[in-house]
Amino acid sequence: MQLSNADNLRLNVLLAQPLKAIRINESSMTVHALTEKGEAKVVLNPTVRDEQYLLWVRELLSMKTTGSPGGYPMYIKRWTRMGQADNTLEHMLLLGEPEAVIAVVYSPNVSHEIGVRAWWANPTTEVARRLMEYPEVVAGELGKELAEYLMEFLPFEERQVDIVDMVRLCLQGELITEKQREALWTKAKRRNPFYVGFLHAEPKQIPLNKKPHASHAAVTENLHTLIGNNIYAQALCRILSEDGQKWLQTLKNALQKPVDQDVVISLFKSIKQFFNLPYPERRGAHSIEEAIERTDLFSKISDNNYPDLNTFLETLDEKYLDKFSALILLSQLGENTLTPIFSGNDSVGIVMRRKLHPLTSPLLEKVDILMS
Repeated sequence: MQLSNADNLRLNVLLAQPLKAIRINESSMTVHALTEKGEAKVVLNPTVRDEQYLLWVRELLSMKTTGSPGGYPMYIKRWTRMGQADNTLEHMLLLGEPEAVIAVVYSPNVSHEIGVRAWWANPTTEVARRLMEYPEVVAGELGKELAEYLMEFLPFEERQVDIVDMVRLCLQGELITEKQREALWTKAKRRNPFYVGFLHAEPKQIPLNKKPHASHAAVTENLHTLIGNNIYAQALCRILSEDGQKWLQTLKNALQKPVDQDVVISLFKSIKQFFNLPYPERRGAHSIEEAIERTDLFSKISDNNYPDLNTFLETLDEKYLDKFSALILLSQLGENTLTPIFSGNDSVGIVMRRKLHPLTSPLLEKVDILMS
């Protein structure tokens, strides 16, 4: 390592103080540091080609931070084996390596403070999306900043399933305004993945004026003794409520013109997530035929492993059984339900929608039952 004397001195002075994060601007050959007092920087004066010089700079950063010039990824591999990776996130943010920052934001637990440092060190879409998966980050000031960033970037995102995730993440809590939510909904009319993003969010985020189903009050009264502790009673009352009706309408919209298989898979994940009833297959029934067969069984009182279900069926007025059967069918669907359709083909657009018709047709029939 042969850094110029001036650079070596200035970098050592910089590293002698408490630092929160370091990033390197390779185009301007500048080392930026986040300190307690704000930002500091060292403009480098390379003595060899830039790539080699930056390698030496990172070796110095690693040596000062970890005691080893190896840096990332050798550093993280060694510490992972020692079971201490979660305790060194602060150190990884001082290596000046974008990949080290990515490793930080994908670690199991990220605090708001670590999130702030990581975002400063590597403000990219991938980092923003990952940080918004952490409740503590979403609840803090950084959450709104990241949501604004993703909202601005959304029109330029080309990968459809990433649009789904970005919409989902922006719809958390109160990160965006009502006007911004309505703007997202308007865009959904032209770009189907936006609807799927809304399906993953809380139904209250859907900007639709929907009334509860006409039978909602009567069903709630019929099941009032069970609503407190019976998941089937809770699920039926929820789907007939205002929020449930908004979610069903969004599901119908999303099923009209799905664009590719990744978006459809995400859509079916949202169905499984919304109902979240206790079936053996956590990712959904393996076919629509299996779901239909089980629906017939679950709509009758029988000896099974679901005592809450029998209690529910004993209480439910028979005139609402068709709605419960519709709910049971929908609640069994998930990404595994798509396996027989998507296995062995990569169709998109109209061809994909034709292949999906045997699945989406009975699905939409059940949605209409729950909305009519």
